[in-house]
Amino acid sequence: MTRARLALADGRVFTGEACGARGEAHGEVVFNTSMTGYQEIMTDPSYRGQIVCMTYPLIGNYGINPDDVESRRPWVNGFIVKEACRYPSSWRGRVAIEDYMREQGIVGIQGIDTRALTRHLRDHGAQEGVISTVEADPTRLADKARALPGLIGRDLVSEVTVETAHGWTEGRWDIARGYTQPPTSRFKVVAYDSGIKWNILRQLASLGCEVEVVPASTPAAAVLERKPHGLFLGNGPGDPEAVPYLVESVRGLIGKLPIFGICLGNQILGLAFGGSTYKLKFSHHGANHPVKDLETGRVEITAQNHGFSVDPGSVEKAGLVESHVNLNDGTSEGMRHRELPVFSVQYHPEASPGPHDSHYLFQRFIDLMERGGFSR
Repeated sequence: MTRARLALADGRVFTGEACGARGEAHGEVVFNTSMTGYQEIMTDPSYRGQIVCMTYPLIGNYGINPDDVESRRPWVNGFIVKEACRYPSSWRGRVAIEDYMREQGIVGIQGIDTRALTRHLRDHGAQEGVISTVEADPTRLADKARALPGLIGRDLVSEVTVETAHGWTEGRWDIARGYTQPPTSRFKVVAYDSGIKWNILRQLASLGCEVEVVPASTPAAAVLERKPHGLFLGNGPGDPEAVPYLVESVRGLIGKLPIFGICLGNQILGLAFGGSTYKLKFSHHGANHPVKDLETGRVEITAQNHGFSVDPGSVEKAGLVESHVNLNDGTSEGMRHRELPVFSVQYHPEASPGPHDSHYLFQRFIDLMERGGFSR
């Protein structure tokens, strides 16, 4: 057994067993309350710069397969579990999670009290940390954690976005056929890649959208040259105020075509309208967060992954109103414009692997494009 240690910036240290690659991992330590979806979590670009602790004690039970990935590679800086299953059981599984982590260079730790860690982060806030299999001195590890830069002010989007624009041709997954061929497209959608999950693109394609994914640095004029019916603002990592170039591009597109934003896209949209964002104490990560639709009163169970939030009061003068609210802590979970075809949510309606309560939002975007938008 190779010993591993996790040290937080406030000096708290956990000792356990190495899981995955050997070495050191640095990043903001957060917890995720999902029972499943660990493969999607590891490959979600929104986790760039973070070490993820899974609160569910048994991770890896159904292994890793080639289908359940959300981007071109894993992005988590490190991974923490109570127990990594060495002998997974699933007809879709191809490799055990620890072998996958080792192959992909993901440094992890297991065998620690993950619920104690979760309580600590909940009480004291998400903070920088270091996982190491090579440094035995807890004091030096904690010093390394305190020296890390943190997420505020860091442009992590530039690290995960694509370099060149590309199309998308894959539809939703079917148990009998795998990923399907989408129907003939009716709408052209430009999607900003600030770390966009592939299942978002699958949802759009399956509803008849010809999707072109563009780098986050693409200016507004280049988007309009493509003559899209709609604009999609995807998820992504880190501080939204650290990507002013994307905010400026979106500001130049408001009022010119229908816009739908998810997660970081919601925050970018708020900033583009002149609003403000702030960092949450311990972030929202998991597949079981209750959100209330303020228009219908309906409560949805949602998947979430964000550490920053929009101040809804800061965008009221710009014509935006809060549309959804988190029932756990009252934070804003969505906005819509009173007059323009613009709306966004802070959570993840594509929710791969689930839940699926919020899939209707993609159809809402389709409806906006059907009623008109940018003239081709």
